[in-house]
Amino acid sequence: MFIEKMVITKEELAGLIYWRDPKKSGIVFGTILGVLLSLAYFSLISVLAYMSLLALSGTIIFRIYKTVLQAVQKTSDGHPFKDILDLDLTLPAEKVHEVADVAVAHANAAVGELRRLFLVEDFVDSLKFGVLLWCLTYVGSWFNGMTLIIIGVVALFTLPKVYETNQEQIDQNLALVQTKISEITTKVKAAIPLGKKTEPIKEE
Repeated sequence: MFIEKMVITKEELAGLIYWRDPKKSGIVFGTILGVLLSLAYFSLISVLAYMSLLALSGTIIFRIYKTVLQAVQKTSDGHPFKDILDLDLTLPAEKVHEVADVAVAHANAAVGELRRLFLVEDFVDSLKFGVLLWCLTYVGSWFNGMTLIIIGVVALFTLPKVYETNQEQIDQNLALVQTKISEITTKVKAAIPLGKKTEPIKEE
């Protein structure tokens, strides 16, 4: 099915973000970035309308060109988009169920984690979550949502390649940071009794 062919695999996604094929990665990156930049300056309806109008204009011009060419050459090739019109665009039910099941599983996990953090099941984890939220208040005052999405897309197409090229040095620095964070977390948990989980007393 056409829909199944459109579903990108993990290997294909990795190939795009690691620029295995620079031409293909450049087209995908440029298209996504162009759409996001358009959305940053124009409304979603305007962007969709202009993109659809551009696509429609292209197909109409191409259809007229092929029709004239067939008339001049006296050929009967038929509709130039016949192969695409004959494609099956039906959404496979099993794929929809599979995606829905994964989405529900992630949603349930997220709800459980948020409940644990907000209700202070572990004091240190909730404290780190609070620091993260505090940092996000500053991020929100500096950037809007669309700017963050654009930064995320640029990072997706640049950071993995940078990491692949300089993996050894980056891993060394990350190991040092993780060690320091673990030391600080251990000291905080030792100093704050609320960070320790007490074992329930078993009745004999």
